[in-house]
Amino acid sequence: MATKTVVLVGFQNQPNLGIGYLAAVLVEHGYDVQILDFELGRQVILESIRGADPLIVGLSIIFQYYTPDFAELVAYLRENGVTCLICAGGHYPSLRYEETLEAIPGLDCVVLFEGEYTLLDLAERVAAGQDWQDVLSIAYREDGRIHATALRPLIPDLDALPVPYRREQEYDCLGIHCTSILASRGCPRGCSFCSIQRFYSIPPGRIRRTRSPQNVVEEMVQLYREHDVRVYLFQDDDFSFASARDRAWADEFADRLRASGLHESVIWKISCRADEINPEILHTLRSVGLFLVYLGIESGNETGLRILNKHLTVEDSRRAVRVIKDAGMRCEFGFMLFDPSSTIDLVLENIRFLRDISRDLSAPIPFCKMLPYAGTDIEAQLRDAGRLSGDVRHPDYGFPDERVDAWYTYLSEVFRPWIYGRDCLLSHLRWSLFELDVLERFYPHAEGLAEHRERLGFLTGWYNEIFCRIVEDSAEFFRTATPARSGALRSIYEAAEQQRRWQEERLDYQRNSFLSTAGLPAQAGSIRQD
Repeated sequence: MATKTVVLVGFQNQPNLGIGYLAAVLVEHGYDVQILDFELGRQVILESIRGADPLIVGLSIIFQYYTPDFAELVAYLRENGVTCLICAGGHYPSLRYEETLEAIPGLDCVVLFEGEYTLLDLAERVAAGQDWQDVLSIAYREDGRIHATALRPLIPDLDALPVPYRREQEYDCLGIHCTSILASRGCPRGCSFCSIQRFYSIPPGRIRRTRSPQNVVEEMVQLYREHDVRVYLFQDDDFSFASARDRAWADEFADRLRASGLHESVIWKISCRADEINPEILHTLRSVGLFLVYLGIESGNETGLRILNKHLTVEDSRRAVRVIKDAGMRCEFGFMLFDPSSTIDLVLENIRFLRDISRDLSAPIPFCKMLPYAGTDIEAQLRDAGRLSGDVRHPDYGFPDERVDAWYTYLSEVFRPWIYGRDCLLSHLRWSLFELDVLERFYPHAEGLAEHRERLGFLTGWYNEIFCRIVEDSAEFFRTATPARSGALRSIYEAAEQQRRWQEERLDYQRNSFLSTAGLPAQAGSIRQD
């Protein structure tokens, strides 16, 4: 074949490390790789594939609810003459390869679990004109049946992987280059709503593997020197401090970061569990640039924590938030206001918890219902209980109390413009607070910074207060059906819309006026929380 090109298609609105590692391994072995953003649209993708004439087109299906969209893309490519091998990978295709192959008839195979060396083997076979159906860790269709080959072991030494491919400029915040990075893969925890543990526990090998501190710091230094990256967002499923080995890793990482001198020029963010937060480790890591900790809190009541299998208590979460804030860092959190155990009283207990941990005004409250993603324990539990509904795009379930179903539906409509989409109020507020982090580290003497911090705090606090009030004020109308309910709920909805518009206007005005005064560009953006 004339070319040794592979085209990878996936979401690129923020750094896609999965595609980055795939590309890096292929390039290391002599392949040209072209990465296309799925959101370019099918016509642009088709034209790019025609121009590249690739051996393989690989699809990164990160989120299961995009499976129908990828099916439409593959059908369009096949209808327009693309005949090369097309494969897909990701959590959903790996855990549901039969469903994926049935949903995407034009797909040749699914790359199962960690895909770097599986995709390389496929490329080598196709380039040599050889059969590829016995490559390890794939599923494919043959003679009307779906077959899966033996699984390749998980990569034991992450240091052996090349640095993931990144675009020249992935995204900026106020002129400061930012990127994502990984120090580990896998999570041994068994949260019922999460597919990560299952994804890494099915293939042979250790579930969680960690790069050496030296290897991580070397990548950070390279990114700083070659691309002037100053903000690093660690995307580890759990940047763990759970064991003595984990804590020793963190200490060595801090030592090596300090020895490199990089700690004076960069900041970085991690995600971890509440029961792993340690004051001494946070103090050490803050001294070398840690500025933001994201906690997967998920529930503020013990019943919810049990059904989510978090192995945490509410007090664990409260303590973690206090420790992070006492260490002088900002804390953001994931939270599921509704879960399969939800009652009106438990949701209101969640609201009381959210009020408590949000008093410092450093993070806006999210609105979320736990969804039963494919391959998770909670999906199986709901299916066994006859509560599972929806489809691949919209997996869902009903609550035991129909009043909670009606309440959730109502709140979803109220909060839709608040929390859905890249341009929603929640995204703008999160980005403004992230900008504030960048300002305080890299532009500490900007004119009016103290006043800007105070006003953003006010807007965050106002957002959180209105959010909690809407939930509280509407609760009683769903607890007891009253003749006045319809009009009262309409009034709450209209008031919420008025408050949202006011907050958006004030937030835009505050950001733009401050950045203009400080001589900085008013730049839109968003930070995805995984």
